[in-house]
Amino acid sequence: MNSTPIKDNDGQVIGTVIVLQDITEKQKIEQELLKAAKLDSLGILAGGVAHDFNNILAGILANLQLAAVKLKKHQDISKYMESSIAITRKASNLTKQLLTFAKGGDPVKKSADIAKLIRETVQFALSGSNVKAEFHLPEDLWVVDIDEGQIAQVINNLTINAEQAMLTGGILEFYGENIIFETADQYTPNHYVKITIKDHGIGIPAEIIHKIFDPFFTTKKTGNGLGLSTSHSIIKKHNGYFEVESAPGIGTTFYIILPASMNEVTLIESQKEIAASGEAKILLMDDEDSIRNVGGEMLSYFGYQVTLARGGQEAIDLYKRAKEIGEPFDMVIMDLTVPGGLGGIETMAVLRQIDPDIKAIISSGYASDPVMSDYERYGFSGVVIKPYKYEELIEVLNKVIDKKQLPLDFIY
Repeated sequence: MNSTPIKDNDGQVIGTVIVLQDITEKQKIEQELLKAAKLDSLGILAGGVAHDFNNILAGILANLQLAAVKLKKHQDISKYMESSIAITRKASNLTKQLLTFAKGGDPVKKSADIAKLIRETVQFALSGSNVKAEFHLPEDLWVVDIDEGQIAQVINNLTINAEQAMLTGGILEFYGENIIFETADQYTPNHYVKITIKDHGIGIPAEIIHKIFDPFFTTKKTGNGLGLSTSHSIIKKHNGYFEVESAPGIGTTFYIILPASMNEVTLIESQKEIAASGEAKILLMDDEDSIRNVGGEMLSYFGYQVTLARGGQEAIDLYKRAKEIGEPFDMVIMDLTVPGGLGGIETMAVLRQIDPDIKAIISSGYASDPVMSDYERYGFSGVVIKPYKYEELIEVLNKVIDKKQLPLDFIY
């Protein structure tokens, strides 16, 4: 409904013209166009992901076939196995990228040396490339509380984009600085670490630079357009800022601004070999046979005494029986989701009643679940995200075994 006044020659309102318009059909058309746009976006996404996963599966299959042939001839197959592991991690990273974007998962943060993370991520991403990285990261950069996997994903996305923008190679520059914003102007007052990533590529045209963080937007012939939108989502979830400047023919500069950690943490470089904490008794619960069985074997290899459970109810029965006979478990590793059965949260609720001092680690491939970022509130002492490296799992186990259980303030 639109209303317009009618005035006489003296400017006095003497009436009103009211126009009523039925926009039902217009709204229906707009909704259909929106559906079509979503379907088109899903088609682009599915095509890009299918292409990437197909390449990953092809690499794994080739390595396994070669390993099988070599094994029959009693030849060394370690390099094919190592290659399969590396390729599988690419699949895992792609899955995490999709989950981060689709679910908007909260980061699982810990204090970290971001300079070290940047160096390791970039050097891996540029392996075999004609682009060289130059690092200008001062040793006194403040510690940041971050989800290392998610921030590494952001750095990896920006590095790959920069490499593709510099068609004939060149220098990719990384700068770091500590900054303090004291007034609430553009940024919330706080201490921050600012990371600047500068390439000398083709640049981004002014008419599209405002679109680069939009989901599915891409100027590439291949790809799903999720890299920058996912990166933007990750930095926002870290209460940070993600900005860009670009000039066609000169290059593009991205700025990542992350809040500095409020904890005074001394980060100690350590290359020591991961070792099990004595012969701790571990109860491993997972509904996937392959994860449960291989996980049990791997933990046994590292010196742990492992008992396996397929689901929550079986884990409860095993834990109760072990406690009754005076041979309690030192630790429980639980899968978050068990289709058709008791998952980690439900199982933990029962186990806390049996043993208020229980120490348990929650495990899941869904980093987006709120339990993963706030695990202590649910009574867990640690968290691991699947697929995990076993040295990462054992490092968490060692920390949790020496950790005092906190009182539970969550009502199930």
